[in-house]
Amino acid sequence: MTLQVGQLAPAFEVRSDDGHTVSLEALRGLWVVLYFYPRAMTPGCNIEAQRFEQALPEFQRRGARVIGVSTDTEARAAQFRDSCSLSFPLLPDSEREVSKLYGVLGGVTGLLGIANRHSFLIDPAGNVAYIWRKVNPGRHAGDVLRELESLQAQPV
Repeated sequence: MTLQVGQLAPAFEVRSDDGHTVSLEALRGLWVVLYFYPRAMTPGCNIEAQRFEQALPEFQRRGARVIGVSTDTEARAAQFRDSCSLSFPLLPDSEREVSKLYGVLGGVTGLLGIANRHSFLIDPAGNVAYIWRKVNPGRHAGDVLRELESLQAQPV
């Protein structure tokens, strides 16, 4: 089943790269940018993460939290965070549990890891507000920020 806008975002509780637990339920009441990237320490993933880090103050001002997810190990995610000086959590999903929930795995059996860059904007009620299925790593953070601004400007 493919996740659709308006559906309740699949719940997860995962240990982040810095050892803290990140739970979607605990973030209820906030906007959440959940972005999936193929592999830490690659040029496109570095650019995308750094763009999110640069835009982080604006996301925070708008009540949004940014979370990156990959099928990397915890050690590789921590190395990636340090090398890119990231201050938002990265979720190492080496068991592919979160990636399966969000339908972002590639290959016939999903064994290839994250197929393309996918992102989900989750509203404060926990519903999927917007989905990006393929993204340009250099522009993506700005695209997400513009969509967040647009959705927040709409009457409730």
